[in-house]
Amino acid sequence: MSIRCLIIDDEVSARNILNRYISEINGICVVAECKNAIEALAILEKEVIDVIFLDIEMPKISGLAFLKTLNSPPNVIVTTAFREYAIEGYEHNVIDFLLKPIPFERFLTAVNKVISKKEAQAKRESEYTYFKTGKKNIQVYFNEILFIEGLGNYVKIHTENSIITTYDRMSDMEQNLPKSNFSRIHRSYIVALDKVKAYGPDYVEIGMHQLSVGNTYRELFYSRLSEISDKKN
Repeated sequence: MSIRCLIIDDEVSARNILNRYISEINGICVVAECKNAIEALAILEKEVIDVIFLDIEMPKISGLAFLKTLNSPPNVIVTTAFREYAIEGYEHNVIDFLLKPIPFERFLTAVNKVISKKEAQAKRESEYTYFKTGKKNIQVYFNEILFIEGLGNYVKIHTENSIITTYDRMSDMEQNLPKSNFSRIHRSYIVALDKVKAYGPDYVEIGMHQLSVGNTYRELFYSRLSEISDKKN
């Protein structure tokens, strides 16, 4: 994971300090630096930016006035010598407010907030996928899936609240699902292990459904169930 930064400050010395601090942290880089907000607009139009280090008092347009013009701003860390802007800055949902001169330890705390936020976002994005049905793609969270049923050249995704039909192969579906919680039990079924409420020698019960366990998959499947049980105990 890399954090892409944009520095906006009219003072060369302030930009140099931020550049030096950023260079000391792995996984964070400066994409561009600007001496005013007008220059920054051009950067934001063509670059992916994760965090802006934004000064307040600058020529042409202030940092906070610039922030108001952005419909979907990246994360913003305010850097200023004026403490009185703190309340207004937080009203714009800035990540942090750094008062100049900025100690490195305080800078690192602010950057860690951005890193934590990006990691949480990445985790959320890994918790779901999209399935194409008809002319649209439907978002489905993995933890809502009960089991997947293969029916020739298409599959049915049985969730807690609906059934979604999509053209796909079971082999591809098996590869794309998180292996930590999904297991093939039959040529026609993939189940969510944490949704299995009961099982016997050749079947499992999920919700109101009883699904057959095929000979090819039986040993590995029951071994995985046993591992889960051992971890809980």
